Amino acid sequence: MKILVCISHVPDTTSKINFVDNDTQFDTNGVQYIINPNDEFGLTRAMWFKEKDGAVVDVINVGGAETESTLRKALAIGADAAIRIDTAALEASQVAKEIATVIAAGGYDLIIAGRESIDYNGGMVPGMIAALMDASYVNNCVGLEISDGKATAIREIDGGKETVSTQLPLVIGAQKGLVEESDLKIPNMRGIMMARKKPLTVQPASAVSPLATTSTYEKPAPKGEVKLVDADKVDDLIDLLHKEAKVI
Repeated sequence: MKILVCISHVPDTTSKINFVDNDTQFDTNGVQYIINPNDEFGLTRAMWFKEKDGAVVDVINVGGAETESTLRKALAIGADAAIRIDTAALEASQVAKEIATVIAAGGYDLIIAGRESIDYNGGMVPGMIAALMDASYVNNCVGLEISDGKATAIREIDGGKETVSTQLPLVIGAQKGLVEESDLKIPNMRGIMMARKKPLTVQPASAVSPLATTSTYEKPAPKGEVKLVDADKVDDLIDLLHKEAKVI
């Protein structure tokens, strides 16, 4: 079985986010980047299939040379090879089409992507990939087993979980629950050294035009000061909620 895991290169959640050029560009200065957490859950599950069934696991990213450190971490975790499509990730349809081109040439049985990335939270790429492949798609995936070319997946739905069965090829949108945080693999020294020798192929981008462009970014307004009201001054609290907060 051949597995392709889509890896997003995203800012660590502790990084301070700023914008430059009249709020049209993300400021990367001083920002630490990591594997998108939902992608890491998927990669860890792919490692389980590698260890259990001898699956071949590749990872892929759409981005510039700055993303290679993140791909190398994925290799250190245990992926066999990495592919970087040499173009900026501008929007979901462009990214999906670039990845789908690689999938068509690579003959992959299972494509694992995070259900969304933590930078833009778009949640569209895996579904678009499935549509381009004409493949089955399971989003919000929290369980996956594969046997004899047939997949059984569990996904979260409102009020519970749903179990579905389908044939390969399959695209899933992974999230926490597919594996637990305690199952995530931390690269050890041997893995890091081996990652340096594993292939990282840089592939030129296809002639894909983005369907949408970003005009500007806007940061959330800063939180206002907190006003404390004595417990015995209920009328004052009601007055503030009515006149200032305007919630009643």
